[in-house]
Amino acid sequence: MKKRIKSIVEINDNKLSRYFAFFIQALILLSVVTFSIETIPNLKPEIRTILQSIEWFSVIIFSVEYILRIYVADSKPKFIFSFFGIIDLLAILPFYLSFGIDLRSLRALRFLRLFRILKLVRYNKAMNHFTRAIKSAKEEIFLFIFITLILIYFSAVGIYYFENQAQPEHFSSIFDSLWWAIITLTTVGYGDVYPITVGGKVFTFFILMIGLGIVAIPTGIISSALTKSIDKKN
Repeated sequence: MKKRIKSIVEINDNKLSRYFAFFIQALILLSVVTFSIETIPNLKPEIRTILQSIEWFSVIIFSVEYILRIYVADSKPKFIFSFFGIIDLLAILPFYLSFGIDLRSLRALRFLRLFRILKLVRYNKAMNHFTRAIKSAKEEIFLFIFITLILIYFSAVGIYYFENQAQPEHFSSIFDSLWWAIITLTTVGYGDVYPITVGGKVFTFFILMIGLGIVAIPTGIISSALTKSIDKKN
């Protein structure tokens, strides 16, 4: 029985497994759509009743799926604390935590229902390729994040020394300068904080050039890893 359930719940090349995967995907999308509809003001009570019924049905199915996946897992603790295990739990946990409790603070847990859409990753081949690519390039990505953090701090220190005396209200400390460094290195540039001194403008020019590279480098890393993942799969 355990092997039979595992052949259906896990993604395998058989009809029942495919039907189960399609059913869960459709239910995830339906749950996300109903969640969005619930935010519409002045909904009729009949519609809210229907939406609530869909939510009950979805949670029951997702709960059964979660229990079955724990049951068929070779290592139950490993599955529970895995990425998909946590996502599956977060997909149903808000419903049970807010059940029968009318506390405003717990209503924010309803937003965690959005984690259900991440369950689609398990059933999407393209997302599986992307996940494998991220795993294969994790060292390069971590190195890039580390270097980016250093550059952000360096940018905050530099602009602080150039602009502190000219704009003490915006660059009163290095911590205040971090906001400018982040939006500049990411090439967002909201325009709420900008340099006015000659030195600050020249410094900003070089930071913007570095920012273009920061945007491009992770794209190249992930693209290369994704290509290798697809080639390996083929």
